[in-house]
Amino acid sequence: MCRYATTYKNIYACFSCRKVFKQRPDYELGKIEAANRQYKCPQCGEVMNDMGHDFHAPKQKDIKQWKKVEVLYAHGFSYHSCGCDGPGYRPAKLSEVEAFLEAKQTFKTEGEVLLQKLSVKA
Repeated sequence: MCRYATTYKNIYACFSCRKVFKQRPDYELGKIEAANRQYKCPQCGEVMNDMGHDFHAPKQKDIKQWKKVEVLYAHGFSYHSCGCDGPGYRPAKLSEVEAFLEAKQTFKTEGEVLLQKLSVKA
């Protein structure tokens, strides 16, 4: 059984305040409550983001690292895993994010795939 199966709380981040808070896991909530929950930041009231169990928050004053985390999260990269082998590689610096996102880019339609092939050859 994975180590995160029952004992760890979920980590939520507020990018505005640059703070994290741990919240109760889904299995402790009812089905309706779990589906509709939105944890709000106690400081600013904005909805916090579910970062996953493996998220380690940067220091509050480290604005570049928080921006990096926010950009990655906006592109679908959080820190969810079962705890066995972690969430995978994440860039260490904000300057590495653009190259990381380009390498991980996936295309949804045949037209996007064709456009990418044509762009690379040109």
